[in-house]
Amino acid sequence: MIDLRSDTVTRPSAAMRRAMAEAPVGDDVFGDDPTVNRLQEKVAELLGKEAAIYVPSGSMGNQTSIRAQTQPGDEIIAHADSHIYHYEAGAPGAISGCSLRLLPGEGGLFDAAAVRAAVRPSDSHYPRSALVVVENTHNRGGGTCWSIDEIAAIHGVAEEFGLKMHLDGARLMNACVAKNHKPTEYAKYFDTVSICFSKGLGAPVGSAVASTKDTIRRVHRFRKMFGGGMRQAGIIAAAALYALENNVARLAEDHANANRLATGIANIPKLSVNVASVETNIVYFDVDPSYDPAKTLCDAAKEEGVWILSTGPQRIRAVTHLDVSTKDMDQAIATLDRIIRKR
Repeated sequence: MIDLRSDTVTRPSAAMRRAMAEAPVGDDVFGDDPTVNRLQEKVAELLGKEAAIYVPSGSMGNQTSIRAQTQPGDEIIAHADSHIYHYEAGAPGAISGCSLRLLPGEGGLFDAAAVRAAVRPSDSHYPRSALVVVENTHNRGGGTCWSIDEIAAIHGVAEEFGLKMHLDGARLMNACVAKNHKPTEYAKYFDTVSICFSKGLGAPVGSAVASTKDTIRRVHRFRKMFGGGMRQAGIIAAAALYALENNVARLAEDHANANRLATGIANIPKLSVNVASVETNIVYFDVDPSYDPAKTLCDAAKEEGVWILSTGPQRIRAVTHLDVSTKDMDQAIATLDRIIRKR
């Protein structure tokens, strides 16, 4: 099966499994797991922050960051297609008591002018604008990368109005590889940064949050409150360390495979894709309504060994990762072409 549903479907390599098996461990709730501590130190250094904390998931990383920097009744400014809005089960409202001020923008991006216009007046009738969330790369936007210049401009507006900034960096390393930026070049504009190890980096589980020591102490408390305290977590932290040390540069291969896949899909009747918009490892394409719903094509493709994901009546997502090859891309293209032309 060529599984293109997500880059979360990867399996640990033999070398990663060895690193996990051999990892020294302790009790991380007591703060004495040496592998977790080493991972946290590495992430803090990577992102140019004072401290970092290991958390079980990207959603927990985002939500502990939100809870640490807001109060109930506050408002968060984010894109209308952001992960924290669509895929985190209403957590900003349920856990932090915050509402969301959602901005439009192509590819999951918005600009400083939109943030300025979204900031609430200082009036007791309104929620307090407290936090701006940027997602880089942007999942529903198609793996789009943010411009550092635009982030800097948004940061200027945030500073002017006393807003905090959080970077949902689940696929931050994809953006860094695609745009040839160091992680610190993005991270320096944000008060908190989350990074995920279980997507393109290929670890089986885990994310981290980096910030100041004071903020990480608050994140640590909310990690415990949300049920994220783990014991001998070094076993899985070792996989994250291995991923950071071995699987970053190779993300360029995933980006090339995504471009190859999109280029092939563009030549298949009844399918349409914007090849130029494919910056990283996520490809969205559309099925002409004259064919059938997207799910019908996904079901037929799965029967022939290609697993893709319908995200709307006529829309499909395919994501490349370290467990698929250039040969797999060619086979996926041929499979989709054959299915379409059989009709």
